[in-house]
Amino acid sequence: MPRDLPVGNGNLLINFDTDYNIRDIYYPYIGKENHSEGCVSRTGVWVDGNFAWLDDPAWQKEMVYESDSLVTKVTVTNPEIGLTLIFSDLVDFRRDIFFRRVNIANQRNHPRDVRLFFHYALRILGREIGDTIYYHPELRALVMYKEQRYFLAGGQVNERIGLNDWTTGSTKSGDKKSARRDAEDGKLERVPLICGFAEGVIGLYAKAVPAGGSSTIYHWLAASTHFHGVRELAALVKERGPESFIIRTRDYWRAWVNKESPDFADLPASISDLYRRSLLTMRVQIDNRGAIIASTDSDITDVLGDTYSYVWGRDGAFAAKALDMANYDEVSHEFFNFCANIITSEGYLLHKYTPDGSLAGQWMPWADEEDKLQLPIQEDGTALVIWSLWHHYNKFRNIEFIRSHYQRLIKNAADFMVSYREPHTNLPMPSYDLWEERRGIHSFTVATVWAGLQAAANFTETFGEVAFARQYRQAAAEIKEAAIEYLYDRKLGRFLRSITVDADGVLAPDYTIDSSICGPFLFGMLPATDPLIESTMAAIIDRLWCKTEVGGVARYENDRYQQVSQDIANVPGNPWFVCTMWVAQYYIARAQSLDDLKPALQILTWAQRYALPSGVLAEQIHPYSYTPLSVSPLTWSHAGTVIAIREYIDKYLELQAQTHHRGKGT
Repeated sequence: MPRDLPVGNGNLLINFDTDYNIRDIYYPYIGKENHSEGCVSRTGVWVDGNFAWLDDPAWQKEMVYESDSLVTKVTVTNPEIGLTLIFSDLVDFRRDIFFRRVNIANQRNHPRDVRLFFHYALRILGREIGDTIYYHPELRALVMYKEQRYFLAGGQVNERIGLNDWTTGSTKSGDKKSARRDAEDGKLERVPLICGFAEGVIGLYAKAVPAGGSSTIYHWLAASTHFHGVRELAALVKERGPESFIIRTRDYWRAWVNKESPDFADLPASISDLYRRSLLTMRVQIDNRGAIIASTDSDITDVLGDTYSYVWGRDGAFAAKALDMANYDEVSHEFFNFCANIITSEGYLLHKYTPDGSLAGQWMPWADEEDKLQLPIQEDGTALVIWSLWHHYNKFRNIEFIRSHYQRLIKNAADFMVSYREPHTNLPMPSYDLWEERRGIHSFTVATVWAGLQAAANFTETFGEVAFARQYRQAAAEIKEAAIEYLYDRKLGRFLRSITVDADGVLAPDYTIDSSICGPFLFGMLPATDPLIESTMAAIIDRLWCKTEVGGVARYENDRYQQVSQDIANVPGNPWFVCTMWVAQYYIARAQSLDDLKPALQILTWAQRYALPSGVLAEQIHPYSYTPLSVSPLTWSHAGTVIAIREYIDKYLELQAQTHHRGKGT
């Protein structure tokens, strides 16, 4: 089920799904340890002898955020029982505490006893066994722990701090009533401790909600690597009161996302809202130590047997560029530090990494068909980091920062890209494509290597090493020339997805139309107005735009990943946000007048239309029902949207200035 409403602070991340259940709890690294993996933690309500979990269809839900903030505003209404609950969910921007404030509105004309139950099904450290949950009478809270991971569940009703009720139980209780089911009669058995397959429920009771009035309940979950840590956080909440954390976190994120006030040109408010929401969503999936996580939606495990909770050089480079375009260089700084620490001594990034910088599991083999060594890499991941880093430096001119990464990251990667060349064509050696599906020499990868070498040449010129700059530019020129010769098919009038070259130099082309063949334009190897690009983009738009009411651009013809339609002529694949944004960037780049920007504006409006109500963007959408598919949110989707919006604004202001200048001249 798609994730919606992520809240976090770079150490602690909580994901809700679209039924408003808690599905992921990451701590202390974003994306590394999911303490609720595969489990569903629910919220329940008892009133007048009736009980319902909030994922029951009887509840009408509006799930959004407060404006410009990482504080939710979730309104759930159940007319049958006459209650409206308004939730504010957040993780404090500095302290590792998850808060939930619930305003209970009584729609009946008599006072009522309303009881809320917060259920936690855990797999602390991602393992089923060995969790301990117990009630701590001094703290009046449930403590949940395994080894060096501690969580404390507390609460407050009106001015009274402490739980009204609690219980613990096993998620494999056999014939016994589970802790979750125990809540459904409106009271808990107060089982003081459980160890093993653990779950816990806390009860917070507003026993006299006035007729037609309201009461407020607060719940919090503190996280630490030791017991003393959660005890200190609980004392801090008691001292300051939970409302103070809500206020300061709301204010922090509003200040963060509004650190500048860009001119949004003619973009409607809905697009500027999507821009700010995309920045916030990206930030919540970035670990404070620099790891930019692709997605923290763990349900994809059912499809892949793995998650997206890793760092890819490719995704991170796009996200870093988007952050830099929006002037969040302090965030991208840490990502480039992360890359400098993980790059190999030979100068390349491997497939993917865990948030603490360890090499993650991968599905790219180290041996070829003849059992000879081959590098299991996507070379675009290495090249894009250098490309993005030059954009970072070119904007902020932080020379001291670049100096610290000049040798190990920049020159190391550039030397690898120069040497890692196929001898018959002078193109980059085979590697895996950006979709991680096939090995070959890909138009997209070739364009990124060209861009990475140009960036490295810029850096070496800045540092006065002219010989290296000349070497890198020469290699880039050779790669560009070879790309036009071997990867552009003049009969078809477009770039090929890829080629393979055998030991005798015989080329085998892949004619599949793939959205990634826009790479030569996207990274500046050829301008948008070049005839080779125009014919290539025409093929992408004609063949990959989904011919349904939903629209959008598929990855490539007959894309079988999450495939929902065999009507390839009309639905070549599911629409992807990133691929659709590339087409918007093309329209923006070639615009010669303000009217020329209209197709790009339509695509930006398309992205806003198919976001979840919260503003969260998935990886893909269903080509008929427009519901999210695959992971949600996808950091890359939000990065691509931010990049397209910023490029639109820049181009609009440029064209507007030209129009004004011509008008003055006449």
